[in-house]
Amino acid sequence: MATLAQSLPLSKAQSSVSAPVVFIGRLLFVLIFLMSGFTHFAKQVIGFAASQGVPLAPVLVPLSGIIALLGGLSILLGYRARFGAWLIAIFLIGVTPMHKFWGIPDPMMQQMQMVMFMKNLAMLGGALLITQFGSGPWSLDARK
Repeated sequence: MATLAQSLPLSKAQSSVSAPVVFIGRLLFVLIFLMSGFTHFAKQVIGFAASQGVPLAPVLVPLSGIIALLGGLSILLGYRARFGAWLIAIFLIGVTPMHKFWGIPDPMMQQMQMVMFMKNLAMLGGALLITQFGSGPWSLDARK
């Protein structure tokens, strides 16, 4: 079954512009996962997760870092990007509830946690789009 993006014809000018734009979009989308994935091995991050009630934090937090790194690399390279996007979606579903902004009395901390919560929801939306539309041009998946 062809996706909507595959069924719409592009002019030569559109396709020559869309390839680098899609690649840059993938790069910008995954930067946060590639950069923060490594922090999930730090004692401070594991300690914070444990303080938020994450069970087995010494195991689950590094595992979530591996999931974020694998998903981010998959999307960036465009290699099995739909699967990589599902990894990112699973990662975000797991970490987003830690930003419990609704139960924080300090207004500044509440605002910061709400921003982090909403950022994760926005990235979850982006990951879900990639699960359906794939990596696009300039990707290993497109080399068929």
